Amino acid sequence: MTHSEIDQLKNRIRKLRFEHGEITQQQLANRVGVARQTIVALEAGKYAPSLLLAFRLAAAFGVKTEDVFQWESQ
Repeated sequence: MTHSEIDQLKNRIRKLRFEHGEITQQQLANRVGVARQTIVALEAGKYAPSLLLAFRLAAAFGVKTEDVFQWESQ
């Protein structure tokens, strides 16, 4: 993905972490099998997840993938 495409991908990970018992970035990382730095990069909009990771994140929150990630087309 190009930088401009990543800018179009928005997420609600930080908000969902707080809505689900204020879990930490490390706790979420452990649940989905990635490093904490990956969660940091995702929340900052600097990294686009693989499809598998997107599904794992949604499952960790018990929501649909589109409830975590939104694509804003230009």
